[in-house]
Amino acid sequence: MSFQHELAGALEKLYASLFPSYRGYPAKPLRMALGALIIQKRKSCPTALVKRIAENPYLQYFLGIQQYSHKCHFEATSLVTFRKRLSVSFLTRENELFLGKTDATPEHARNKVCVSEDGENSGTFILDAACSPSNIKYPQGFVLLNSGRVKLEEMIDYFHKTYAPWKKPRTYRNVVRREYLAVAKSKKRTTKKLRSLVRKQLECLRRDLGYLEAYMAEGYALPEKYTDFYLTIMELYRQQKYMFDNHTHIVEGRIVSISQPYLRPVIRGESKEPDRIWHKL
Repeated sequence: MSFQHELAGALEKLYASLFPSYRGYPAKPLRMALGALIIQKRKSCPTALVKRIAENPYLQYFLGIQQYSHKCHFEATSLVTFRKRLSVSFLTRENELFLGKTDATPEHARNKVCVSEDGENSGTFILDAACSPSNIKYPQGFVLLNSGRVKLEEMIDYFHKTYAPWKKPRTYRNVVRREYLAVAKSKKRTTKKLRSLVRKQLECLRRDLGYLEAYMAEGYALPEKYTDFYLTIMELYRQQKYMFDNHTHIVEGRIVSISQPYLRPVIRGESKEPDRIWHKL
Protein backbone atom coordinates (compact mmCIF):
# COMPACT_ATOMS: atom_id res chain seq x y z
CA MET A 1 0.00 0.00 0.00
CA SER A 2 1.40 3.42 -0.97
CA PHE A 3 1.86 6.24 1.48
CA GLN A 4 -1.03 8.24 -0.03
CA HIS A 5 -3.49 5.36 0.33
CA GLU A 6 -2.31 4.63 3.86
CA LEU A 7 -2.71 8.27 4.86
CA ALA A 8 -6.15 8.50 3.19
CA GLY A 9 -7.29 5.41 5.07
CA ALA A 10 -6.09 6.80 8.39
CA LEU A 11 -7.88 10.10 7.77
CA GLU A 12 -11.11 8.32 6.81
CA LYS A 13 -10.95 6.28 10.02
CA LEU A 14 -10.57 9.48 11.98
CA TYR A 15 -13.56 10.95 10.14
CA ALA A 16 -15.59 7.77 10.77
CA SER A 17 -15.09 8.22 14.52
CA LEU A 18 -17.54 11.14 14.29
CA PHE A 19 -20.36 8.66 13.54
CA PRO A 20 -20.80 6.32 16.52
CA SER A 21 -24.00 4.76 15.13
CA TYR A 22 -24.34 2.60 12.02
CA ARG A 23 -27.97 3.62 11.48
CA GLY A 24 -29.20 6.15 8.98
CA TYR A 25 -28.06 7.22 5.54
CA PRO A 26 -24.32 6.64 4.85
CA ALA A 27 -22.21 9.76 5.30
CA LYS A 28 -20.25 11.32 2.48
CA PRO A 29 -16.48 10.58 2.40
CA LEU A 30 -14.05 12.96 4.05
CA ARG A 31 -12.49 13.86 0.71
CA MET A 32 -15.85 14.97 -0.63
CA ALA A 33 -16.79 16.97 2.47
CA LEU A 34 -13.43 18.69 2.87
CA GLY A 35 -13.02 19.17 -0.88
CA ALA A 36 -16.42 20.85 -1.16
CA LEU A 37 -15.51 23.36 1.56
CA ILE A 38 -12.16 24.06 -0.11
CA ILE A 39 -13.84 24.67 -3.48
CA GLN A 40 -16.43 26.92 -1.87
CA LYS A 41 -13.68 28.98 -0.23
CA ARG A 42 -11.34 29.21 -3.22
CA LYS A 43 -14.02 29.77 -5.87
CA SER A 44 -16.06 32.21 -3.73
CA CYS A 45 -19.36 30.59 -4.71
CA PRO A 46 -21.46 30.22 -1.53
CA THR A 47 -24.78 29.65 -3.35
CA ALA A 48 -23.95 28.13 -6.75
CA LEU A 49 -21.42 25.54 -5.56
CA VAL A 50 -23.60 22.50 -6.26
CA LYS A 51 -24.38 23.72 -9.77
CA ARG A 52 -20.74 24.44 -10.51
CA ILE A 53 -19.63 21.00 -9.33
CA ALA A 54 -22.30 19.35 -11.50
CA GLU A 55 -20.96 21.21 -14.57
CA ASN A 56 -17.24 20.73 -13.96
CA PRO A 57 -15.63 17.26 -14.25
CA TYR A 58 -12.36 18.55 -12.78
CA LEU A 59 -14.08 19.58 -9.56
CA GLN A 60 -15.76 16.19 -9.38
CA TYR A 61 -12.40 14.47 -9.74
CA PHE A 62 -11.04 16.70 -6.98
CA LEU A 63 -13.85 15.42 -4.74
CA GLY A 64 -12.87 11.81 -5.44
CA ILE A 65 -15.67 11.01 -7.86
CA GLN A 66 -14.39 8.44 -10.36
CA GLN A 67 -17.03 8.94 -13.08
CA TYR A 68 -18.51 12.18 -14.40
CA SER A 69 -22.11 12.85 -13.42
CA HIS A 70 -24.54 15.59 -14.45
CA LYS A 71 -25.74 15.82 -10.86
CA CYS A 72 -23.86 16.73 -7.74
CA HIS A 73 -23.51 13.95 -5.16
CA PHE A 74 -24.79 16.12 -2.31
CA GLU A 75 -27.34 18.87 -1.73
CA ALA A 76 -26.57 22.49 -0.99
CA THR A 77 -27.82 22.06 2.59
CA SER A 78 -25.12 19.43 3.16
CA LEU A 79 -22.48 22.16 3.23
CA VAL A 80 -23.79 23.29 6.60
CA THR A 81 -23.38 19.76 7.93
CA PHE A 82 -19.87 19.53 6.48
CA ARG A 83 -18.84 22.74 8.26
CA LYS A 84 -20.20 21.49 11.59
CA ARG A 85 -18.42 18.15 11.32
CA LEU A 86 -15.09 19.57 10.18
CA SER A 87 -14.60 21.76 13.22
CA VAL A 88 -11.36 23.33 14.39
CA SER A 89 -10.68 20.50 16.83
CA PHE A 90 -11.19 17.85 14.13
CA LEU A 91 -8.94 19.65 11.63
CA THR A 92 -6.28 19.97 14.34
CA ARG A 93 -6.36 16.20 14.98
CA GLU A 94 -6.31 15.60 11.22
CA ASN A 95 -3.29 17.86 10.82
CA GLU A 96 -1.42 16.11 13.63
CA LEU A 97 -2.16 12.75 12.03
CA PHE A 98 -0.94 14.01 8.66
CA LEU A 99 2.29 15.40 10.13
CA GLY A 100 2.88 12.18 12.04
CA LYS A 101 2.59 10.14 8.85
CA THR A 102 4.76 12.55 6.89
CA ASP A 103 7.71 12.26 9.30
CA ALA A 104 8.22 8.67 8.24
CA THR A 105 8.34 9.26 4.47
CA PRO A 106 11.63 8.83 2.57
CA GLU A 107 11.75 12.45 1.37
CA HIS A 108 11.91 13.62 5.01
CA ALA A 109 14.46 11.05 6.10
CA ARG A 110 17.29 13.53 5.44
CA ASN A 111 16.22 15.69 8.36
CA LYS A 112 18.70 14.92 11.11
CA VAL A 113 18.15 15.38 14.81
CA CYS A 114 20.94 17.51 16.23
CA VAL A 115 22.41 16.01 19.38
CA SER A 116 24.81 17.95 21.61
CA GLU A 117 27.87 16.53 23.30
CA ASP A 118 25.96 15.64 26.45
CA GLY A 119 23.54 13.53 24.38
CA GLU A 120 20.51 15.84 24.62
CA ASN A 121 18.46 16.83 21.61
CA SER A 122 19.24 20.42 20.64
CA GLY A 123 16.90 20.77 17.67
CA THR A 124 16.24 19.49 14.15
CA PHE A 125 18.53 20.36 11.26
CA ILE A 126 16.51 20.58 8.01
CA LEU A 127 18.80 20.15 5.02
CA ASP A 128 16.26 20.93 2.30
CA ALA A 129 15.19 24.33 3.68
CA ALA A 130 17.15 26.79 1.52
CA CYS A 131 14.84 29.75 2.10
CA SER A 132 11.54 30.73 3.63
CA PRO A 133 8.91 33.18 2.35
CA SER A 134 8.50 36.58 3.94
CA ASN A 135 5.41 38.76 3.59
CA ILE A 136 6.66 42.25 2.78
CA LYS A 137 5.47 44.99 0.46
CA TYR A 138 6.88 44.85 -3.05
CA PRO A 139 10.15 46.82 -2.76
CA GLN A 140 9.95 49.74 -5.18
CA GLY A 141 12.70 52.32 -4.91
CA PHE A 142 10.56 55.40 -4.34
CA VAL A 143 8.50 53.54 -1.70
CA LEU A 144 11.62 52.52 0.24
CA LEU A 145 13.02 56.05 0.02
CA ASN A 146 9.76 57.48 1.32
CA SER A 147 9.79 55.06 4.26
CA GLY A 148 13.38 56.06 5.02
CA ARG A 149 12.47 59.76 4.84
CA VAL A 150 9.60 59.29 7.29
CA LYS A 151 11.88 57.42 9.70
CA LEU A 152 14.57 60.11 9.55
CA GLU A 153 12.00 62.82 10.21
CA GLU A 154 10.86 60.83 13.23
CA MET A 155 14.46 60.85 14.52
CA ILE A 156 14.74 64.61 13.94
CA ASP A 157 11.51 65.15 15.89
CA TYR A 158 12.95 63.04 18.72
CA PHE A 159 16.08 65.19 18.96
CA HIS A 160 14.09 68.41 18.88
CA LYS A 161 11.55 67.22 21.45
CA THR A 162 14.11 65.70 23.82
CA TYR A 163 16.94 68.26 23.70
CA ALA A 164 15.80 71.27 21.59
CA PRO A 165 19.12 73.19 21.78
CA TRP A 166 18.36 74.93 18.50
CA LYS A 167 15.56 75.73 16.11
CA LYS A 168 13.92 72.75 14.43
CA PRO A 169 15.16 72.51 10.80
CA ARG A 170 12.88 72.50 7.81
CA THR A 171 12.19 69.11 6.27
CA TYR A 172 9.40 70.07 3.83
CA ARG A 173 7.67 66.82 4.78
CA ASN A 174 4.20 67.92 3.71
CA VAL A 175 5.37 68.99 0.25
CA VAL A 176 7.35 65.80 -0.29
CA ARG A 177 4.49 63.64 0.96
CA ARG A 178 2.05 65.26 -1.49
CA GLU A 179 4.45 64.62 -4.35
CA TYR A 180 4.93 61.02 -3.25
CA LEU A 181 1.18 60.34 -3.01
CA ALA A 182 0.60 61.93 -6.42
CA VAL A 183 2.93 59.38 -8.01
CA ALA A 184 1.95 56.42 -5.81
CA LYS A 185 -1.76 56.83 -6.58
CA SER A 186 -1.34 57.47 -10.29
CA LYS A 187 -2.29 54.64 -12.63
CA LYS A 188 0.54 55.34 -15.08
CA ARG A 189 3.97 56.09 -13.69
CA THR A 190 6.30 57.27 -16.39
CA THR A 191 10.05 56.92 -16.07
CA LYS A 192 10.42 60.69 -16.06
CA LYS A 193 8.05 61.11 -13.10
CA LEU A 194 9.67 58.29 -11.13
CA ARG A 195 13.19 59.64 -11.65
CA SER A 196 12.06 63.12 -10.68
CA LEU A 197 10.48 61.82 -7.47
CA VAL A 198 13.49 59.63 -6.64
CA ARG A 199 15.81 62.60 -7.17
CA LYS A 200 13.82 64.70 -4.70
CA GLN A 201 13.62 61.89 -2.15
CA LEU A 202 17.37 61.29 -2.37
CA GLU A 203 17.91 64.97 -1.68
CA CYS A 204 15.58 64.76 1.33
CA LEU A 205 17.47 61.78 2.71
CA ARG A 206 20.82 63.52 2.18
CA ARG A 207 19.57 66.64 3.97
CA ASP A 208 17.98 64.73 6.88
CA LEU A 209 21.07 62.55 7.33
CA GLY A 210 23.11 65.75 7.47
CA TYR A 211 20.88 67.13 10.23
CA LEU A 212 21.30 63.95 12.28
CA GLU A 213 25.06 63.95 11.77
CA ALA A 214 25.17 67.52 13.04
CA TYR A 215 23.17 66.55 16.12
CA MET A 216 25.46 63.64 16.91
CA ALA A 217 28.54 65.78 16.27
CA GLU A 218 27.37 68.01 19.13
CA GLY A 219 27.41 65.01 21.46
CA TYR A 220 23.79 63.90 21.28
CA ALA A 221 23.36 60.14 20.70
CA LEU A 222 20.58 58.28 18.98
CA PRO A 223 18.53 55.95 21.21
CA GLU A 224 18.97 52.24 20.68
CA LYS A 225 15.62 51.83 18.92
CA TYR A 226 16.78 54.15 16.10
CA THR A 227 20.38 52.97 15.68
CA ASP A 228 19.67 50.05 13.35
CA PHE A 229 17.23 52.11 11.28
CA TYR A 230 19.80 54.91 10.93
CA LEU A 231 22.51 52.56 9.66
CA THR A 232 20.06 50.80 7.33
CA ILE A 233 18.83 54.08 5.82
CA MET A 234 22.42 55.23 5.26
CA GLU A 235 23.09 52.05 3.26
CA LEU A 236 19.73 52.41 1.49
CA TYR A 237 20.67 55.95 0.44
CA ARG A 238 24.04 54.76 -0.90
CA GLN A 239 22.45 51.95 -2.91
CA GLN A 240 19.61 54.04 -4.34
CA LYS A 241 22.00 56.88 -5.22
CA TYR A 242 24.26 54.43 -7.05
CA MET A 243 21.36 52.93 -9.01
CA PHE A 244 19.96 56.38 -9.82
CA ASP A 245 23.29 57.74 -11.10
CA ASN A 246 24.08 54.60 -13.13
CA HIS A 247 20.55 54.03 -14.48
CA THR A 248 20.39 50.47 -13.16
CA HIS A 249 18.19 48.40 -10.85
CA ILE A 250 20.90 46.00 -9.72
CA VAL A 251 23.19 46.48 -6.74
CA GLU A 252 24.94 44.02 -4.47
CA GLY A 253 23.14 43.30 -1.19
CA ARG A 254 20.14 45.40 -2.16
CA ILE A 255 17.93 46.38 0.78
CA VAL A 256 14.28 45.50 0.19
CA SER A 257 12.85 46.28 3.63
CA ILE A 258 13.93 48.90 6.15
CA SER A 259 12.54 47.00 9.11
CA GLN A 260 14.08 43.71 7.87
CA PRO A 261 17.32 44.64 6.07
CA TYR A 262 18.54 41.03 6.11
CA LEU A 263 15.96 39.92 3.52
CA ARG A 264 17.31 39.01 0.11
CA PRO A 265 15.51 37.98 -3.13
CA VAL A 266 15.88 34.55 -4.72
CA ILE A 267 14.70 33.25 -8.08
CA ARG A 268 11.93 30.65 -7.83
CA GLY A 269 10.59 28.48 -10.63
CA GLU A 270 10.72 29.97 -14.12
CA SER A 271 10.95 33.58 -13.00
CA LYS A 272 13.74 35.43 -14.81
CA GLU A 273 13.78 38.44 -12.49
CA PRO A 274 14.74 38.09 -8.81
CA ASP A 275 12.47 41.05 -7.97
CA ARG A 276 9.36 38.91 -8.51
CA ILE A 277 9.31 36.91 -5.26
CA TRP A 278 11.04 37.78 -2.03
CA HIS A 279 12.31 35.29 0.48
CA LYS A 280 14.30 35.31 3.68
CA LEU A 281 17.61 33.47 3.54
